[in-house]
Amino acid sequence: MRVRLHLAPILGTKSLEKLAPADVRRLIAVVTKQVSVATARESHLVLRSALSAAMRDELVARNVAKLVQAPRVQYRETKPWTLDETLIFLEGARRDPLYAGFAVAIALGLRRGEIAGLHWGDIDLDNRTLTVRHQLQRRDGELYGDSPKSRRLRVIPLPAMCVPPLRWQRMRRAEQHRTAGDKWEVSGYVFTTRTGRPVEPRNLLRSFERITADDSLPKIRLHDTRHGCATLLSAAGVAPRDLMAILGHSQIAMTMEIYAHVVQEHQREAMNHMDRLLKRRRKTG
Repeated sequence: MRVRLHLAPILGTKSLEKLAPADVRRLIAVVTKQVSVATARESHLVLRSALSAAMRDELVARNVAKLVQAPRVQYRETKPWTLDETLIFLEGARRDPLYAGFAVAIALGLRRGEIAGLHWGDIDLDNRTLTVRHQLQRRDGELYGDSPKSRRLRVIPLPAMCVPPLRWQRMRRAEQHRTAGDKWEVSGYVFTTRTGRPVEPRNLLRSFERITADDSLPKIRLHDTRHGCATLLSAAGVAPRDLMAILGHSQIAMTMEIYAHVVQEHQREAMNHMDRLLKRRRKTG
């Protein structure tokens, strides 16, 4: 996606051997202005990886992207739901046709496009695994499939809590197929419309916001459930590298920001415990 939307339009007229650091800086500047700093950083990462491959194939003598520092991203401070709030949401989401999608979003930290892009071939309910190999995006009025944001597929163990919602989704989809008859569009997607077409990623967000409002929960973004998932897994003792693999982060630094936040919360609780102990000692003394 980054190649098609950004790298090709901006750098497509340049041959590999003539690519210079100034061209990389121009790429970063244009994408930052047109989209965001985060997207510019991702575009830089894709270019750097591509040029590393070109060096291995002896197509270029140097990787000019490594000579240009990637832009720094100021990550948005998020406050994910508490465990109780998360459980309230899941209970309220049971009434929604996209319930299974919200279950995997919260339990596995999937992105909105990754949920919409799930195929039944990506899910093994017997062995309890889910493979993230696609995402579904809408840009410039076009709905299209692409590889995941990290450019790598990832195989994730499926928590037991996700199995019943996905089985229910499969039965619901089979019933929709029977009802639609000849109007059904065979697509293989897990989440579809009544005629088998892939569900719009935007519809996931609309349903999420409606359920959040109905249950009077603190307003967060659907994307913030990734942070909530990371927080719960970190608190459960999952190592940063394992957390990185589950969430599909392209860089360990992104994972460590979340991990450090959880560690700080644990340290704060430890100090509160110290306060309680010392106050008790002063009183008894």
